[in-house]
Amino acid sequence: MATVSAPPPWTYTLELPHDPRAPGIARATLRAVLDGHGMGELSDTAELLASELVTNAYEHTDGPSSLRLRGLEGRWIRVSVWDSSPDVPGFFGAEEAGLEAGRGLLLVRRCASTWGSHRFDPERFGAVGGKTLWFELSAPAGEPRGSSSVSPLGCGECVHLDAERRRLVADEGGEKAVDAGIAVRRHFRSAHLLPKGAVW
Repeated sequence: MATVSAPPPWTYTLELPHDPRAPGIARATLRAVLDGHGMGELSDTAELLASELVTNAYEHTDGPSSLRLRGLEGRWIRVSVWDSSPDVPGFFGAEEAGLEAGRGLLLVRRCASTWGSHRFDPERFGAVGGKTLWFELSAPAGEPRGSSSVSPLGCGECVHLDAERRRLVADEGGEKAVDAGIAVRRHFRSAHLLPKGAVW
């Protein structure tokens, strides 16, 4: 059965309860949407960054969050995560002292094309309030879907580990694929985020 992808802008929104499974569900949904719109080459980076934002919302609030994915002109996407806390991590635009970004949120700074935040005034938006953190990514022009991995930092080990993860997902799935995904993330954090000599 042939499918027709809607031209951008298109938008999907996923409401997430305060649940430790929310980041995994957000990742799976994000991958399905991007694959459905022929932008699967963005899935790995988009999943990683969205997972960090959803995890941040889960860890720092007691309420629900929501994930919004919007396709933009020129094969760009914007991923936004809303939560009920008005506190914005430092590099997302907060000026208050003490609101430093965790190591997971630094991935957004390293890998996204652009990022930002927006606070919702409770007086204007009722009891909802809170904030949205967002990032944008663009698909490389002319890169075929499902092409080989490219590290956003040019790291050969990142490319090798991700290629192995992709192979296991395609061939076997299951526990080995999950372990390979953990290995990719562990390497990225230890090699590119932690100070030299730190143990993670």
